[in-house]
Amino acid sequence: MTKRRPVVAVVDDDPRLLESLEDLLESAGYAARTFSSAHLFLVNGLSGFDALITDIGMPDMDGFELRDLVIKSRPGLPVFMITGRHEIADQSRAQGISGFFRKPFDGQLLLAAIGDALPESKHGGRT
Repeated sequence: MTKRRPVVAVVDDDPRLLESLEDLLESAGYAARTFSSAHLFLVNGLSGFDALITDIGMPDMDGFELRDLVIKSRPGLPVFMITGRHEIADQSRAQGISGFFRKPFDGQLLLAAIGDALPESKHGGRT
């Protein structure tokens, strides 16, 4: 019997980062779904995802707004935020996230954080 690979959604307006994170997640055994905006992610619906990685600084809806909507609909969904800016200076805005990473970040640390947040699927679902 084959176990289902955990599905990680990645939301970022930078196509290069989306591609890079998709490759990283897939190489670690996760199924990655990428979205170039929060709107495209939300239109798809929140079911079927085991974790979310979102950029903070995006046009139209930033990562904090997206996190707030996700927490209301899926309070247990691990949310990881990434940024190349310093938006996280107000630590109260960091509540409700499973991890925060400043660009450029160490991909292995991100994978470890995802693995810790999904204990039933340690090591990207490799069993």
